[in-house]
Amino acid sequence: MAKALKLTLVKSKIGSTKKVRATLTGLGLTRTNKTIVRSDTPEIRGMVRKVQHLVRVEEIEC
Repeated sequence: MAKALKLTLVKSKIGSTKKVRATLTGLGLTRTNKTIVRSDTPEIRGMVRKVQHLVRVEEIEC
């Protein structure tokens, strides 16, 4: 089974740097409390690590 990450934006991106806002947009998190599912790859993990103070991460099995 493939692993996936369930990401939820829990804090607003207002006041964040341009890089952080761009990373959130790249992940698909555009609104507070929006939840998305992304495959668990090193690229996604790196993006999540950059915005870890704004998101909640759950590992799920697909």
